[in-house]
Amino acid sequence: MKIIPRITLPLAASFAFLLCAPPAFADDAIQRRELAAVLRQLDLAERLARGSEAQPVPPEARYHFDYPRLYADLARIRAGIHDYLNPPRAQPRDLSRLSGEYRREADGRSHETDRESAP
Repeated sequence: MKIIPRITLPLAASFAFLLCAPPAFADDAIQRRELAAVLRQLDLAERLARGSEAQPVPPEARYHFDYPRLYADLARIRAGIHDYLNPPRAQPRDLSRLSGEYRREADGRSHETDRESAP
């Protein structure tokens, strides 16, 4: 029976760890690449919304899309991704909710405000 030198086991363990570590780094790189793609898609969505906002709204329309609220939510999502990708240091999160309601009355009132005032 051959005796394995004491240095061999730590080297073997280190080598095994290094073989296992690259997938973790690869996952992080994949996630960063996908989040960068999400940022590009958010930019595209905002450009499309700005084009749609420039179109005339029929005067008889009862509801209008609330573009300013959409832009605010897109900006918050974009800021969250930027904060994740480039964290300066541990900071408390902004826990305010996204609105999710983008329909408003022709007179400028939001649909959400009407729901809150209803009994």
